[in-house]
Amino acid sequence: MPAHLHILGICGTFMGGIAAIAKSAGFRVTGCDAAVYPPMSEQLSRLGIELTEGFGAEQLSVAPDVWVVGNVVSRGNPLMEAILDRGDRYVSGPQWLAEHVLAERHVLAVAGTHGKTTVSSMLAWILECQGLRPGFLIGGVAQDFPVSARLGESRYFVIEADEYDTAFFDKRSKFLHYRPRTAVLNNLEFDHADIFDDLAAIERQFHHFVRTIPHAGLIVANGADGALERVLTQGCWTPVERFACATGWAVGTPGSDGSFEVLRAGAPVGRLRWQLLGEHNQLNALAAIAAAANVGVAPADAIRALGTFSGVRRRMELRGRARGISVYDDFAHHPTAIRTTLQGLRRASNKGRILAVLEPRSNTMKRGVLKEALPESLAGADLVYVYSAGLPWDAAAVFASLGHRAHCFHALDALVAAVASDARAEDHIVVMSNGGFGGVHQKLLEALAREQAA
Repeated sequence: MPAHLHILGICGTFMGGIAAIAKSAGFRVTGCDAAVYPPMSEQLSRLGIELTEGFGAEQLSVAPDVWVVGNVVSRGNPLMEAILDRGDRYVSGPQWLAEHVLAERHVLAVAGTHGKTTVSSMLAWILECQGLRPGFLIGGVAQDFPVSARLGESRYFVIEADEYDTAFFDKRSKFLHYRPRTAVLNNLEFDHADIFDDLAAIERQFHHFVRTIPHAGLIVANGADGALERVLTQGCWTPVERFACATGWAVGTPGSDGSFEVLRAGAPVGRLRWQLLGEHNQLNALAAIAAAANVGVAPADAIRALGTFSGVRRRMELRGRARGISVYDDFAHHPTAIRTTLQGLRRASNKGRILAVLEPRSNTMKRGVLKEALPESLAGADLVYVYSAGLPWDAAAVFASLGHRAHCFHALDALVAAVASDARAEDHIVVMSNGGFGGVHQKLLEALAREQAA
């Protein structure tokens, strides 16, 4: 019989991805989570994976060969306590993946504060377009693939390399388990204030990551990022190619249609014509093209593939239009991501206003660690609506510098009503949150439609 895994925290994107990959690799997989709900529950059910709701100690009767523990699980969890008391074998998700899937693969790992999901999706799509059928595990939904994780059919495996900690018993960053041969260092800022004290602590983890990359590999690094340069100067034993700098991969002449020339050491290698917005996505593309070149994909072929790239859900995803008003969903978790998204939309749109709707929901933003940077990050919006329920800091005081442009709401229905009332034809409403935000996107579209009917 195949080895049996029981995955704790299976409905998270990462652990659910591990479940799908393990099932494809021939393991018997079951799992549990505090809340078993769509879409992950539906994806896992389609794979024939049996799910249990909750972390009750009675699940010891499942008796798997190994318990695979997600970082949502902490001491005091009833099932985990029972596993420890009985002395059963358990491992973290990243460790299991490294030992059973990544060990024999050429791993292409994408690390950074911003853009990990997008660059990973771009890179997987480039390899797919070359017929390489890579495996991948991505922390989001790439619109060109029906799944966020798969085992793949080649030696290549693309993984979103997260710096968040591994498990309650392993406080190292997840990416230290992956041992890539090709690594992207996309950017580095302070984030995850719930586990890191300061930027230096994150830089230390990134340098541990650098130490795992072989001399025969390649690091693709953002040459305009000072924090990454500090990491590399601590010691680097691997060749480095840089992007976002004149001596490496760079953005050349832009076109009025959103296209741009791709340069390598100052020489043009092709023009990318695509549908994505913003300078940040241009840099994401450079990183993906450079990483793909390391496994033999010609830049011209990578550029051609990205010309058909459809993007990632929740990254400026158009959710609908009503009354001539566009409503977008954007996975905003940090002031820099907010600023670059709004800048990209502003450059691309010559009509209408930008109405930014923000839920400061990430651990870092909820704690107020970066709250002083939020007003400046939203300066590119014409009007700002902040959902302030549950925040331990005074949102009205923080956003007072934006004057009449900023409005704070403790009630979601009041926020929706205000946005729908203020919006007019050709406006762009950008909803920014790293959570579900109470289904606000659909509520806005329905409210806009009611305004039209009235």
